Amino acid sequence: MWPYPKIIAHRGGGTLAPENTLAAMRCGMQYGFRAVEFDVMLSGDGVPVLMHDPQFGRTVPGKGRVAETLAKDLAAMDAGAWFGSRFAGEPVPTFEEVVRFCKQNRIWMNVEIKPSPGTDEQTGHVVAETTARLFGDELDARAGLADLPLFSSFSFDALAAAHRAAPGIPRGFLVDTIPGDWQARLQALDASALHTNHKNLTAMQAHAVKDAGYGLFCYTVNDAARAKDILAWGVDAFCTDRIDLIGPGFSGG
Repeated sequence: MWPYPKIIAHRGGGTLAPENTLAAMRCGMQYGFRAVEFDVMLSGDGVPVLMHDPQFGRTVPGKGRVAETLAKDLAAMDAGAWFGSRFAGEPVPTFEEVVRFCKQNRIWMNVEIKPSPGTDEQTGHVVAETTARLFGDELDARAGLADLPLFSSFSFDALAAAHRAAPGIPRGFLVDTIPGDWQARLQALDASALHTNHKNLTAMQAHAVKDAGYGLFCYTVNDAARAKDILAWGVDAFCTDRIDLIGPGFSGG
Protein backbone atom coordinates (compact mmCIF):
# COMPACT_ATOMS: atom_id res chain seq x y z
CA MET A 1 0.00 0.00 0.00
CA TRP A 2 1.71 3.16 -1.22
CA PRO A 3 -0.58 6.06 -2.19
CA TYR A 4 2.33 8.51 -2.53
CA PRO A 5 4.62 9.57 -5.40
CA LYS A 6 7.16 7.02 -6.63
CA ILE A 7 10.26 9.21 -7.10
CA ILE A 8 11.18 11.68 -4.36
CA ALA A 9 13.81 14.40 -4.34
CA HIS A 10 16.27 13.73 -1.51
CA ARG A 11 16.63 16.62 0.93
CA GLY A 12 14.80 18.84 -1.53
CA GLY A 13 17.17 19.28 -4.45
CA GLY A 14 19.52 16.33 -4.29
CA THR A 15 23.00 17.19 -5.52
CA LEU A 16 21.88 20.41 -7.22
CA ALA A 17 21.20 22.69 -4.23
CA PRO A 18 22.13 23.02 -0.55
CA GLU A 19 20.24 20.31 1.30
CA ASN A 20 17.29 20.99 3.60
CA THR A 21 16.76 24.59 2.47
CA LEU A 22 13.97 26.39 0.67
CA ALA A 23 16.41 26.82 -2.22
CA ALA A 24 16.55 23.03 -2.43
CA MET A 25 12.75 22.79 -2.47
CA ARG A 26 12.60 25.34 -5.29
CA CYS A 27 15.27 23.41 -7.19
CA GLY A 28 13.31 20.19 -6.95
CA MET A 29 10.27 22.00 -8.28
CA GLN A 30 12.26 23.30 -11.24
CA TYR A 31 13.04 19.70 -12.16
CA GLY A 32 9.38 18.74 -11.98
CA PHE A 33 9.35 17.12 -8.54
CA ARG A 34 6.29 17.47 -6.39
CA ALA A 35 7.59 15.12 -3.72
CA VAL A 36 10.48 15.76 -1.34
CA GLU A 37 12.24 14.17 1.61
CA PHE A 38 13.89 16.28 4.29
CA ASP A 39 15.24 16.08 7.84
CA VAL A 40 13.79 17.79 10.92
CA MET A 41 15.38 18.25 14.34
CA LEU A 42 14.78 20.59 17.27
CA SER A 43 16.58 23.83 18.04
CA GLY A 44 17.66 24.64 21.56
CA ASP A 45 14.31 26.29 22.24
CA GLY A 46 12.32 23.37 20.87
CA VAL A 47 11.52 24.72 17.40
CA PRO A 48 11.56 22.12 14.56
CA VAL A 49 14.07 23.16 11.88
CA LEU A 50 15.46 21.52 8.77
CA MET A 51 18.87 20.04 9.53
CA HIS A 52 20.58 16.70 9.08
CA ASP A 53 23.68 16.97 11.28
CA PRO A 54 23.36 17.66 15.02
CA GLN A 55 26.67 19.53 14.95
CA PHE A 56 27.75 22.52 12.88
CA GLY A 57 30.61 22.37 10.41
CA ARG A 58 29.25 20.70 7.27
CA THR A 59 26.22 22.66 6.06
CA VAL A 60 26.52 25.61 8.43
CA PRO A 61 29.89 27.12 9.43
CA GLY A 62 31.55 27.11 12.80
CA LYS A 63 31.34 24.93 15.88
CA GLY A 64 28.30 24.21 17.97
CA ARG A 65 25.21 22.06 18.23
CA VAL A 66 21.72 22.52 16.86
CA ALA A 67 20.22 21.38 20.16
CA GLU A 68 22.06 24.18 21.99
CA THR A 69 21.20 26.99 19.56
CA LEU A 70 18.07 29.13 19.45
CA ALA A 71 15.94 28.94 16.32
CA LYS A 72 16.40 32.68 15.63
CA ASP A 73 20.17 32.20 15.72
CA LEU A 74 19.96 29.20 13.41
CA ALA A 75 17.88 31.29 10.99
CA ALA A 76 20.69 33.84 10.87
CA MET A 77 23.27 31.23 9.87
CA ASP A 78 24.39 30.63 6.29
CA ALA A 79 23.23 27.19 5.14
CA GLY A 80 24.03 27.75 1.46
CA ALA A 81 27.57 29.09 1.04
CA TRP A 82 29.14 25.65 1.60
CA PHE A 83 27.41 24.47 -1.55
CA GLY A 84 28.17 27.44 -3.80
CA SER A 85 28.52 31.20 -3.78
CA ARG A 86 25.19 31.73 -5.50
CA PHE A 87 23.47 30.16 -2.48
CA ALA A 88 25.33 32.28 0.07
CA GLY A 89 23.00 33.63 2.73
CA GLU A 90 20.43 30.84 2.38
CA PRO A 91 19.05 30.45 5.92
CA VAL A 92 18.24 27.40 7.99
CA PRO A 93 14.44 27.21 7.55
CA THR A 94 11.94 26.23 10.17
CA PHE A 95 9.84 23.14 9.57
CA GLU A 96 6.73 25.31 9.53
CA GLU A 97 8.15 27.54 6.78
CA VAL A 98 8.89 24.52 4.61
CA VAL A 99 5.50 22.91 5.22
CA ARG A 100 3.75 26.12 4.20
CA PHE A 101 5.89 26.34 1.07
CA CYS A 102 5.20 22.73 0.15
CA LYS A 103 1.47 23.02 0.80
CA GLN A 104 1.28 26.18 -1.30
CA ASN A 105 3.03 24.41 -4.18
CA ARG A 106 1.29 21.04 -3.72
CA ILE A 107 4.50 19.22 -2.86
CA TRP A 108 4.18 15.95 -0.93
CA MET A 109 6.53 15.50 2.02
CA ASN A 110 8.41 12.60 3.55
CA VAL A 111 9.36 14.14 6.89
CA GLU A 112 12.34 12.36 8.43
CA ILE A 113 12.35 12.94 12.17
CA LYS A 114 16.05 13.32 13.00
CA PRO A 115 16.55 13.68 16.77
CA SER A 116 19.73 15.07 18.24
CA PRO A 117 21.22 12.53 20.67
CA GLY A 118 19.00 12.11 23.72
CA THR A 119 15.98 13.97 22.32
CA ASP A 120 14.16 11.13 20.55
CA GLU A 121 10.78 11.29 22.27
CA GLN A 122 10.72 15.08 22.50
CA THR A 123 11.56 15.48 18.82
CA GLY A 124 8.97 12.95 17.71
CA HIS A 125 6.31 14.59 19.85
CA VAL A 126 7.01 18.17 18.78
CA VAL A 127 7.33 17.39 15.07
CA ALA A 128 4.11 15.38 15.15
CA GLU A 129 2.23 17.98 17.14
CA THR A 130 3.37 20.72 14.76
CA THR A 131 2.41 18.65 11.73
CA ALA A 132 -1.03 17.89 13.14
CA ARG A 133 -1.60 21.61 13.66
CA LEU A 134 -0.46 22.51 10.14
CA PHE A 135 -2.59 19.74 8.62
CA GLY A 136 -5.54 20.27 10.92
CA ASP A 137 -7.98 20.91 8.10
CA GLU A 138 -6.94 17.77 6.26
CA LEU A 139 -7.16 15.67 9.41
CA ASP A 140 -10.57 17.10 10.31
CA ALA A 141 -11.83 16.36 6.81
CA ARG A 142 -10.40 12.84 6.96
CA ALA A 143 -8.32 13.55 3.87
CA GLY A 144 -6.80 10.70 1.92
CA LEU A 145 -3.30 9.54 2.78
CA ALA A 146 -1.90 11.19 -0.34
CA ASP A 147 -2.92 14.57 1.11
CA LEU A 148 -0.92 13.99 4.29
CA PRO A 149 2.84 13.81 4.83
CA LEU A 150 4.59 10.62 5.86
CA PHE A 151 6.84 10.52 8.90
CA SER A 152 9.96 8.38 8.89
CA SER A 153 12.78 7.92 11.36
CA PHE A 154 15.60 5.60 12.34
CA SER A 155 14.48 6.23 15.92
CA PHE A 156 11.81 3.82 17.09
CA ASP A 157 11.19 5.99 20.15
CA ALA A 158 10.72 9.14 18.05
CA LEU A 159 8.19 7.41 15.81
CA ALA A 160 6.37 5.97 18.80
CA ALA A 161 6.10 9.47 20.29
CA ALA A 162 4.89 10.80 16.94
CA HIS A 163 2.25 8.09 16.85
CA ARG A 164 0.99 9.11 20.28
CA ALA A 165 0.95 12.82 19.44
CA ALA A 166 -0.53 12.59 15.93
CA PRO A 167 -1.92 9.12 15.20
CA GLY A 168 -3.57 10.39 12.02
CA ILE A 169 -0.23 11.10 10.31
CA PRO A 170 1.16 7.85 8.83
CA ARG A 171 4.59 6.48 9.68
CA GLY A 172 7.40 4.59 7.96
CA PHE A 173 10.15 2.91 10.00
CA LEU A 174 13.67 3.56 8.70
CA VAL A 175 16.38 0.89 8.88
CA ASP A 176 19.76 0.57 7.21
CA THR A 177 19.53 -3.22 7.16
CA ILE A 178 16.19 -4.97 7.60
CA PRO A 179 16.19 -6.73 11.01
CA GLY A 180 14.63 -10.11 11.68
CA ASP A 181 11.87 -8.56 13.77
CA TRP A 182 10.94 -5.91 11.19
CA GLN A 183 7.28 -6.91 11.07
CA ALA A 184 6.88 -6.80 14.86
CA ARG A 185 8.42 -3.32 14.91
CA LEU A 186 6.10 -2.08 12.19
CA GLN A 187 3.12 -3.50 14.05
CA ALA A 188 4.21 -1.87 17.32
CA LEU A 189 4.40 1.51 15.57
CA ASP A 190 1.21 0.93 13.59
CA ALA A 191 3.42 1.87 10.64
CA SER A 192 2.32 1.68 7.04
CA ALA A 193 5.72 1.30 5.40
CA LEU A 194 9.29 0.10 5.82
CA HIS A 195 12.06 2.42 4.59
CA THR A 196 15.49 0.93 3.97
CA ASN A 197 18.87 1.31 2.29
CA HIS A 198 18.59 -0.09 -1.23
CA LYS A 199 22.21 -1.29 -1.02
CA ASN A 200 21.29 -3.85 1.63
CA LEU A 201 17.93 -4.93 0.19
CA THR A 202 17.40 -8.29 -1.49
CA ALA A 203 14.60 -9.33 -3.80
CA MET A 204 13.46 -11.91 -1.23
CA GLN A 205 13.17 -9.25 1.48
CA ALA A 206 11.29 -6.93 -0.84
CA HIS A 207 8.79 -9.65 -1.65
CA ALA A 208 8.32 -10.46 2.03
CA VAL A 209 7.58 -6.84 2.94
CA LYS A 210 5.13 -6.45 0.09
CA ASP A 211 3.45 -9.81 0.80
CA ALA A 212 2.88 -8.63 4.39
CA GLY A 213 0.93 -5.65 3.06
CA TYR A 214 3.37 -2.83 3.77
CA GLY A 215 4.72 -0.05 1.62
CA LEU A 216 8.42 -0.35 0.76
CA PHE A 217 10.60 2.73 0.26
CA CYS A 218 14.33 2.89 -0.47
CA TYR A 219 17.05 5.48 -0.01
CA THR A 220 19.10 6.90 -1.83
CA VAL A 221 19.05 5.56 -5.39
CA ASN A 222 21.22 7.46 -7.86
CA ASP A 223 21.66 4.90 -10.62
CA ALA A 224 18.91 4.31 -13.18
CA ALA A 225 19.74 0.63 -13.65
CA ARG A 226 19.55 -0.02 -9.92
CA ALA A 227 16.30 1.91 -9.74
CA LYS A 228 14.85 -0.30 -12.45
CA ASP A 229 15.92 -3.45 -10.61
CA ILE A 230 14.38 -2.60 -7.25
CA LEU A 231 11.15 -1.39 -8.81
CA ALA A 232 10.91 -4.78 -10.52
CA TRP A 233 11.21 -6.40 -7.08
CA GLY A 234 8.13 -4.51 -5.92
CA VAL A 235 9.71 -1.50 -4.23
CA ASP A 236 7.06 1.22 -4.19
CA ALA A 237 9.21 4.34 -4.15
CA PHE A 238 12.67 5.75 -3.57
CA CYS A 239 14.43 9.04 -3.08
CA THR A 240 17.28 10.21 -5.28
CA ASP A 241 20.04 12.81 -5.20
CA ARG A 242 20.29 12.70 -8.99
CA ILE A 243 17.14 14.60 -9.81
CA ASP A 244 18.86 15.57 -13.07
CA LEU A 245 19.24 11.89 -14.03
CA ILE A 246 16.15 10.20 -12.56
CA GLY A 247 13.10 12.37 -13.05
CA PRO A 248 9.74 12.29 -11.27
CA GLY A 249 8.22 10.30 -14.13
CA PHE A 250 10.82 7.50 -14.04
CA SER A 251 9.13 4.13 -14.32
CA GLY A 252 11.99 1.70 -14.90
CA GLY A 253 10.23 0.29 -17.92
